Amino acid sequence: MTARAIWKGLIHFGEYSIPVKLYTAVREQRIQFHLLHSSDQARLKQQMVCAYEHIPVPREEQVRGFEWEDGRYVIVNDDELKRFEPEDSRLIEVHEFVKAGDIDPLYFERVYYLGPDASQKEYDVLAAALSDTGMEGICTWTMRKRTYFGSLKVRGKAIRLITLRYTDEVVAATSLDLSPARLSEKELKAGSDLVGALAGPFRPETFENEHQKRLQEMIDKKAAGEKISIFRPKKKKTTAPDRLLETLEASLRKVG
Repeated sequence: MTARAIWKGLIHFGEYSIPVKLYTAVREQRIQFHLLHSSDQARLKQQMVCAYEHIPVPREEQVRGFEWEDGRYVIVNDDELKRFEPEDSRLIEVHEFVKAGDIDPLYFERVYYLGPDASQKEYDVLAAALSDTGMEGICTWTMRKRTYFGSLKVRGKAIRLITLRYTDEVVAATSLDLSPARLSEKELKAGSDLVGALAGPFRPETFENEHQKRLQEMIDKKAAGEKISIFRPKKKKTTAPDRLLETLEASLRKVG
């Protein structure tokens, strides 16, 4: 099935403007449940209920509020919000280029594909330039009343547009207050040997969402009128610090 574009724009840097189309690169694969009335299995509708009066509030009486102190709100209406919406634009503005791989994965939010729109040659030139130089472009763009920050990255012949999180959204690892443990030479070597024994190419197709799979099997069986049995996985014990080397060596023997 041919992919369908969800947005169109222009990659712009220097004197270049390359028309592109935006495509979905990932999709959620989750089983969705609906809330039903147990007596007649009719779908339930959500209502907004006043926490003070305990009565449903119709849409025309609902307003937006930002809690700036405990129990005190700043009310903002639709007209005020529209004044701060970013201006519509079709430009993906490239501000700079950085080495591919320099961006910490913590900043990654969502991945899209960019395809050519009318000009395959210009698209291919940019893709080849990013590939040959080992760089990716840091860019900003506005889409659907929201301004994004991201990167242009090439993989194979396709350019990907990755939305990035802003710095204030990323929690630094220093907040964990990690205290390094003292490891012996034997423990370090055993750990490295175990990692090496399990090393191989990345093959995502070998992994399945086991939870989703079992859930779908259960739904299929119930739909067919079959009885189901409850599976309870065994809990794995935490490795005691004084048995670290012994456990590493035992694991290494199993994969050896």
